[in-house]
Parts: sequence; structure tokens; C-alpha cells
Amino acid sequence: MRFAIAAIDRYLGVYEAFVHAGWQPLKLFTTPSQHELSNNQAVIAYAEKHNAVIQMSRMTEHDLAELQRQGCEALIVASYNWKIPDWQPYLKCAVNFHSSPLPEGRGPYPIVRAILENRDSWGITCHRLAAEIDKGDILAVERFPLQADESHESLDLKTQMAAQRLAAKVAREFMPLWEQAVPQGEGSYWKKPTLQERIIDFQQPVADILRHIRAFGSTESLANIGGAWLIVKRAVGWVDPHVVAPGQAAHVFNKSIVIAALDGYIGLLESDFAPPEIVAQMQK
Repeated sequence: MRFAIAAIDRYLGVYEAFVHAGWQPLKLFTTPSQHELSNNQAVIAYAEKHNAVIQMSRMTEHDLAELQRQGCEALIVASYNWKIPDWQPYLKCAVNFHSSPLPEGRGPYPIVRAILENRDSWGITCHRLAAEIDKGDILAVERFPLQADESHESLDLKTQMAAQRLAAKVAREFMPLWEQAVPQGEGSYWKKPTLQERIIDFQQPVADILRHIRAFGSTESLANIGGAWLIVKRAVGWVDPHVVAPGQAAHVFNKSIVIAALDGYIGLLESDFAPPEIVAQMQK
């Protein structure tokens, strides 16, 4: 089948799986890179290797009409920050790979909440692209277990690998899976975390604080220490009774800061002052 794909580097495996299954790539839609999680150099290089057209501007109905003229049969969406126009007048099929076991966890970035809620398993879903976000009929789901100490980075990597496995299955069995897709039914929509939800609450136990920091990982938690706002990416912690007020600095060594929690201490290992735009929002 001839196909176009919307993807970034984190889901290069999905692109590769369809090509390895014998599909012909016509076009790559990708978005400008804003941080390391949205890098696109690898998918662009892969598209160039297979002589596919590359577009970094927003997809329009004109683009879909052009794909139709080229004989494109399917649009595969693995990651795309813009709303995709109605594809049905132009293409036979369109599917999306969503990083949750639908119908639970619809929304832009569910893996953070999966860790915050201490889930013991997670998954990725391939579903028909529908007008309502993440509500299309399900073709297939790939599930996998989570660890007690799961982090944003480990779950992100697990999701990428599961997406590649799922894409390989979908690419091999596409039309039967498409025709037998199952409606989702009731589910849940998880909004993108707000800045307020990123704030570490040092009044909580050590275990809950560490889970919070692991959940946001490189996407960053926020901490207010002595009136200064910090972004936090990595920390350690331990239970140890003390008389220090939660949220107060108890020790400093080089760039590490030890902060008192309800039942112990949190050592901020990787932190820095928050940029002015975040500070301004927190002071509103």
C-alpha cells in the first residue's frame, strides 16, 4: 500500500515497520523540533532515504487531495501536534497510534498520569482516525507491564518499542484489522498536566514525591525552595524522621540540594532555576 505518515523520531519504529512490511512511503509530515522529545532528524533522514516528500508545515486538505492524486491509500499518524483535517473525502484509511490502552487515557500525553497513578500495566493502541480525539474504532492494542519504580524515561522507551511491535502487526494484517475494528465505548480523557500539577508537594511522603518526579522526568517538575522556583528532572529520596519543616533545605553539596519531606528527605540531583516565563506564570 502507498502511505503517508505523521511522525517524529520517538516513533521512527512505526515508520520502519510499515516500510519493512512492504508499504511504499510517499510523504512524511513532521513538526519543528522544540526539545529533545520532539526531535525529527531521524525520521527526516529515513524519509529522504526512501525518496518521500517531507513537510514541516501544518497538514491541509490540499495536502490530502494531493496524496489522493498520487494514489495514497492510507495515512499513518504516530505523533502530530496539529489537528488533522477530515481525511475521508481523499483517502481510504487513516489510523493513529496512541500511547495508552484505549479507551482509557485519551488525550495529548497520558504516560505521565499512568505513573502518577502507579499503574501496574500500560499499552499503546492503533485506532481509526476519527473527528473526536482518540475515539476511533480500535484495530489492535499492545499491552506491557510497568515496574514499581517506573519513570517517564523508562515508560517512554517501553512505549516506543511497543509501538514498533504493534505497527509491525498492523502493517502485516492491515485490511482485516481495519474491517474488523471495534468501537471503543465509554472511556476517559486526560488533559495535559498544568504547571500547577507539576509542582512538588514536600508535605507528602518521600515515596509519593519520588513518584511525582519520576512521572515528569525530563519534562520537568517544579519546586519552590525559599521563594525561588526550580525545575527538577532527577532526584533521590529516603525515609528518615526529622524535625525540619517540609519544603525547607536541610543540606547542600555542590549542585545537589536536600529538601525535607513529610517522612524523610528528597535530594535534588538535577535541577536549575526556572526560566523567567515560567516564574512569571507561577507568580500570577
